Amino acid sequence: MLQYLVILLDDAAASFCHYSSAGRAPRPMPADVLRRGIRFAMTENLNVQFVYPAGEVPADVAALVESVDHVKIKPVGAPGPADVTVVDGFDGLPAEPAEGATYVLRTDRAALFARRGELAPVLARAARLNLVLTDVERFADADVAAYAETLDELAGLIAGQYAAGRAPQLNVLNDRLLLTQMNSCGAGETSLTLAPDGRFYVCPAFYLAPDATPVGSPDEGPAVPNAQLYRLDHAPLCRRCDAWQCRRCVWLNRQTTLEVNTPGREQCVAAHVEREASRRLALRLREAGIMLPGAQEIKKLDYLDPFDVRETW
Repeated sequence: MLQYLVILLDDAAASFCHYSSAGRAPRPMPADVLRRGIRFAMTENLNVQFVYPAGEVPADVAALVESVDHVKIKPVGAPGPADVTVVDGFDGLPAEPAEGATYVLRTDRAALFARRGELAPVLARAARLNLVLTDVERFADADVAAYAETLDELAGLIAGQYAAGRAPQLNVLNDRLLLTQMNSCGAGETSLTLAPDGRFYVCPAFYLAPDATPVGSPDEGPAVPNAQLYRLDHAPLCRRCDAWQCRRCVWLNRQTTLEVNTPGREQCVAAHVEREASRRLALRLREAGIMLPGAQEIKKLDYLDPFDVRETW
């Protein structure tokens, strides 16, 4: 069931996920397209997320944005307030993160492993940090130990903040502690994207892809081919998995396996490294006498890829 509408206010709107929007020429969404998108969202009672470019948007577009309840997603340095601030790479991290803000950091594996200590000021001030590995499709067995070590160090920072009376959230560590079911992005099922060309797409990555294929419009309504394949109950691996913090990115699935409902090994292994790190964080908090209301028990597993134990299912 559709719940969210992501609206790209420009072809050069910031990426807040695995795909890159770098190098896209600016093309603002026309006001009449935005008006139809907002009308569709209000008619369907959808949560609206506006994704901004680095520069100003036209005045008529800015006025329409304020006509509906929404979330603003902006790149760091963009004018005006943002609900979510996107940072591309460690060099873009603000020297003084805003107190109580929500950030998305897009970074590759090598930079994360080498510069993870630079996240301490963010975790000390921000309310939430979403970490996005932009090259997770190249995650290799050789990265497992480095990623686990990185997450353990970040878990130590989080535990220290909890001990000091703060409760920052880091998606790859904190989310699994409280989840009771899969919390993936839902592209193609619970969310769609409206692009500046006036058409719906499964998500921004599908719009920016060379073979971009629209899946309806605000006037025609959504029309996702084989829509059942985007649902969890049609994902043979994911529906049995309990790495519930995994984004289960359908765009990455298509890139790595050619099937939107089947993840590649890289995505599964990275998600299970995160799951195990969350389990260790829970133990660390418990040993420190810090109890999280609603925290779930995370059982230790003896595998990193569910495909390796498919026979036991």
